[in-house]
Amino acid sequence: MANLRDVLIKPYITEKTTSMMADNKYTFIVPLTANKVEIRQAVEQIFKVKVLDVNTLRVMGKTKRMGKHIGKRPDFKKAVVKLAPGERIEFFEGV
Repeated sequence: MANLRDVLIKPYITEKTTSMMADNKYTFIVPLTANKVEIRQAVEQIFKVKVLDVNTLRVMGKTKRMGKHIGKRPDFKKAVVKLAPGERIEFFEGV
């Protein structure tokens, strides 16, 4: 990736991910081509925190119907980032 800001597309906020924030785990949607090293570097440089662990998983898009027409939502990749004890990302705190 050319720019580290292109690695983190947006935060992924659900009921489950907000409960994971208590364990210092934050979830982001990243490009399908991003790897764990790029994700770690992006989070550390953008948010100025220390990353302990990065877990990634590919989420396959659901097939949806609109009458007789069938479509598919796009696939995406989630990254769960575990921060060092005492570190926080203020961006998520207002959610």
